[in-house]
Amino acid sequence: MNKQELIKDVLERCVEEIVHKKSLEQKLKFGKKLRIKLGIDPTSPNIHIGRAVILWKLRAFQDLGHTAVFIIGDFTGQIGDTSDKDSERPMLSEEQVKENLQTYLKQAYKILDKSKTEYYYNSKWLKKLGFAEISSMANQFGLNEFSSRENIKKRLDAGKRVSLRELLYPLMQGFDSVKVEADVELGATDQRFNMLAGRTLQEFYKQKPQDILMTGLIEGTDGRKMSSSWGNTINITEDANEMFGKLMSINDQLINRYFEYTTRVPLAEIKSLLKTNPHPRDQKLILAFEVTKLYHGEKLAEQARQSFIAQFSNKELPEDIPQIKLPTKEHDLLELLVSQKLVTSKSEARRLVEQGGVKVNQNKFTQYKIDIVKNQSYILQVGKRKYLRIN
Repeated sequence: MNKQELIKDVLERCVEEIVHKKSLEQKLKFGKKLRIKLGIDPTSPNIHIGRAVILWKLRAFQDLGHTAVFIIGDFTGQIGDTSDKDSERPMLSEEQVKENLQTYLKQAYKILDKSKTEYYYNSKWLKKLGFAEISSMANQFGLNEFSSRENIKKRLDAGKRVSLRELLYPLMQGFDSVKVEADVELGATDQRFNMLAGRTLQEFYKQKPQDILMTGLIEGTDGRKMSSSWGNTINITEDANEMFGKLMSINDQLINRYFEYTTRVPLAEIKSLLKTNPHPRDQKLILAFEVTKLYHGEKLAEQARQSFIAQFSNKELPEDIPQIKLPTKEHDLLELLVSQKLVTSKSEARRLVEQGGVKVNQNKFTQYKIDIVKNQSYILQVGKRKYLRIN
């Protein structure tokens, strides 16, 4: 793409709203180097492909020569943003947030150009704020502005609790914009109020207010908004086979949206691809390959494609099933699933067993104990894509 095409792509692909579009368009056309801000709270250990949408938008600004300002919300992550929640988000401990953010930069650099990225932890300035400054910032907003937000209004109308700390979250995100002197802030549509708060606070601190670019949200593997708290995510840290398999499981109605939001295939090519390959299964094979290639490279993406076809189309078992040896006795199945990292917790293991999501030698297994007999081999399957051979 030439520069004009890149600008058009930045302003239109996955974009739901821009505040103010004419201002941002002029800045991009006349080549002013901008500071583009994106903040992510480490409320879970992994960045999923829904969050990656906005990271790829930040990368597009980098490719146009602008400075990416990436903020890891180690302080705001403890407070919790409930912009998209139906109930109050529980506060995380400092230790939980530290655990979650350990690999955030490494994950982000799968997408961003490290050499063109500034990064900050917002505890650097938010921890230092006192009541005097917080009060001055809070004075720039009315309670009605906060309470009229759709999800907050629903909770208030239903008599649900809305904590005072939730009122303070937009101030914190807005103050981030002041500290890094952002020209543009990127975020999904659920961040609209918080990003507008940044404009208000920048004016209060005698800065020029940032423009705002908002992308849409994508649905997860269960059709609801992709969210770590719902466990319906496709994480960019997942291995190629797991990522490919999850992408093949999405609802057919989401194929076009996933192509636009989660791949780098040009929009004009997407239309041609979908027209040339009208069957949803073929479309998803291309989609899964393109997304997996972004995070694992073409070779592993192709291996994942071949593995999926062999396993699910030809009903073959994977060739590279991990193997372990166990003593000939009765074993606790739940503990075994956790120790072999086939699940993350005993509660998840129990739920899968109860729902018929665990198989032994291709038969559903609904017991909590497994008896290992001498000179026998067992294929343990968890869900659709996780296997373990027990000798």
